[in-house]
Amino acid sequence: MKKELNGKAIYSPSGKAGEYAKYACNFYVGCSNNCDYCYCKRGLLSHAMGGTTPTLKKCFEGHSPYGIFVKELHERIVPLRKHGLFFTFTSDPLLPETQDLNNAAVLYAVNQGVPCKFLTKRADFKVLDSFYNFQHLIAYGFTLTGMDAMELAASSNQDRIATMEYLHNRGFKTFASIEPVIDIEKSKQMIAQTLGYCDLYKIGLMSGHKDYTREQVAQFVMDVNDMIHRHNFYNKEDVKVYWKDSVLEFLKIERTDKCFDHWFCVGADYNMFNN
Repeated sequence: MKKELNGKAIYSPSGKAGEYAKYACNFYVGCSNNCDYCYCKRGLLSHAMGGTTPTLKKCFEGHSPYGIFVKELHERIVPLRKHGLFFTFTSDPLLPETQDLNNAAVLYAVNQGVPCKFLTKRADFKVLDSFYNFQHLIAYGFTLTGMDAMELAASSNQDRIATMEYLHNRGFKTFASIEPVIDIEKSKQMIAQTLGYCDLYKIGLMSGHKDYTREQVAQFVMDVNDMIHRHNFYNKEDVKVYWKDSVLEFLKIERTDKCFDHWFCVGADYNMFNN
């Protein structure tokens, strides 16, 4: 199937990435977080995407990445205003090497009314002063696995959590990518420690070999749903969770199953900027 949008900077992701966003922006390939489990370091595309030094995509050679981004943004401005932009799938958008260009692109986008989401494993990035005028259009997401030993060059999970709390308390929307679930108990701890300053959880399993069973994952789903239900009920909050397809496929159940029949369980198309 032809992608709806396939620009140099802005494109329509598919597969597992499509469960995160309808539109995304990638300026860089490679990531200095150097996580053991990174999908960009495995498979057929690892030679092109799996380096530990972030570099601009080759399609930008001899061109202005920012200028291309602006052009592509205006070509799809109406749907982008509706669905927003995700930064980024082929690197970390808030590395010391990548954040200046990504911040500049987000600042331009939100000035055009386009919501933007970052997903990072960093806690040491800069929040532009101008961003505080656009809290309603900017969301910061943090990948939380609880597995610092597998993410040695990233900020610690606890530092990421502290930064999430800081940003949430200052009016930004926040979300957590609990993916990959490597250790079920550690993933539950990440959720428990962030309830109260996380608006949305997206939860997905480890690809390939897993050190847990279907029964353990089914219990994990029930435990997390119960945790979020109790939090929302007692704190009068509206925290949401999206269970990624990897969870359903592993359990061999449909999204219509009673496990997901909760008002706070949302679909992949959930728009956190409209709530």
